[in-house]
Amino acid sequence: MANNVKHVIAVSSGKGGVGKSFVSGMLAVALSKQGFKVGILDADLTGPSIPKMFGVKDGLMMDAKQNLVPPVTKGGIKMISVNFLLSDETNPVIWRGPILGKMIKQFWENVLWEELDYLVIDMPPGTGDVPLTVYQSIPIDGAVIVTTPQDLVKMIVSKSVNMAVKMSIPIYGLIENYSYMECPDCGKRLYPFGESKLEEIAADLGLGILMRLPINPEWAKLADQGRFEELDVEAIGVKTEVFEMV
Repeated sequence: MANNVKHVIAVSSGKGGVGKSFVSGMLAVALSKQGFKVGILDADLTGPSIPKMFGVKDGLMMDAKQNLVPPVTKGGIKMISVNFLLSDETNPVIWRGPILGKMIKQFWENVLWEELDYLVIDMPPGTGDVPLTVYQSIPIDGAVIVTTPQDLVKMIVSKSVNMAVKMSIPIYGLIENYSYMECPDCGKRLYPFGESKLEEIAADLGLGILMRLPINPEWAKLADQGRFEELDVEAIGVKTEVFEMV
């Protein structure tokens, strides 16, 4: 199989619930709207959410050589997810580590990605078997680390960064999600998760800050309704130039 994937971006975090899938989808949409050929590999095998965000319900097909043919979004983004293998998207994936690792390898080696400028990998949380398999089995160009403003985040971010460093994965920088929210009545910024410590964390780790993302119910609504490609990435100010620098 002659795939040609030029750049691979891992979106990672040391814990769940920080918005890795949102950031993965946002980056994929931004790159796609710039005219790049983009794919998303949903590596969060036990908590996949990418297909629902994009409203893709197609099952997987195989070509004559038994390669998996990834479903494509309305905007042309190719994607692979374990949800495409389930008869019901609410069925749990109860697999042990070796099976999860084998599936990750298949998603890279046996999927007909063909020509892609960027493949965005929505990583599972933590530093266990599956993230390790991703880093060891796929030629990652660099990782984006997603964080939130909570106090315990510095320790968790450090774990993700240290894992990437030990695996010789360059880090593009940090994206802070749930950074603040704007009061719909007065426009004042509110900090439900506490004041950001992102500058301190970035300085301690020697990393750059890519973005601060607010809490926005409209974005969540787009994801819930499977309309994520309608996200206004220009208004958000998504910058993708950094992915060409590593």
